[in-house]
Amino acid sequence: VGYNYRMSNILAAIGRGQLRVLQDRVERKRDIFTKYQKHLQVLPGVSFMPEPEFAYSTHWLTCITIDPAIADFGRDKVIAVLEENNIEARPTWKPMHMQPLFKDHQIVGGKVSAELFNNGLCLPSGTGMTDYDLNRVISLVQSCWET
Repeated sequence: VGYNYRMSNILAAIGRGQLRVLQDRVERKRDIFTKYQKHLQVLPGVSFMPEPEFAYSTHWLTCITIDPAIADFGRDKVIAVLEENNIEARPTWKPMHMQPLFKDHQIVGGKVSAELFNNGLCLPSGTGMTDYDLNRVISLVQSCWET
């Protein structure tokens, strides 16, 4: 069971052309992450994945975790508030051991990935976001702590 993710020649050509703007896209992704982090890390229960000193992350997707024991609500509240305002956000990926395909398989561990899935939230972070878009998302996320 699985998928074939081979790339066609046409898609490879498009991808090769995109390499010309790669650095600009990475810089924008890092800017988006930095702004989210600056404004949201102060909210009770919000955590960001730290960037190790030895690495330079592209921050291709900005994800946070919300600890419901500290915030008094979970990530689903934030998703609902954003959805009410026509902004798409979603949980982080469901771990493999929680997928229906593997329900009858023995697993070792899985607690950390399950917790990240249950508390994780992917925020909008496309390079086409304007500063207005980004500020709007930040304000709506912050509003969840104000009620």
